[in-house]
Amino acid sequence: MTYEFVITFGKQAIETMLLVSLPVLGFSMAVGVIISVFQSVTQIQESTLTFVPKIVATFLAMLIFGSWMLSKLTYFLHHVIVSIPNISG
Repeated sequence: MTYEFVITFGKQAIETMLLVSLPVLGFSMAVGVIISVFQSVTQIQESTLTFVPKIVATFLAMLIFGSWMLSKLTYFLHHVIVSIPNISG
């Protein structure tokens, strides 16, 4: 196992993780900003008003992008399993 292989594998793992988590985090962040603006405008400081819409947005994003996320993770896992014989110990 060379340093180049480890660095390439780590880079691909981080890129896949960021790519897969981006839709869910993006939805959650967008809803958080909208709720924060709403709270600032109306001066309502209710903590449940922040969490419940974020949870709903997260579940909605997982429903919408779940199959795409699963296909990306499956492709990465397939690539890892196929490259196992190329690793020299």
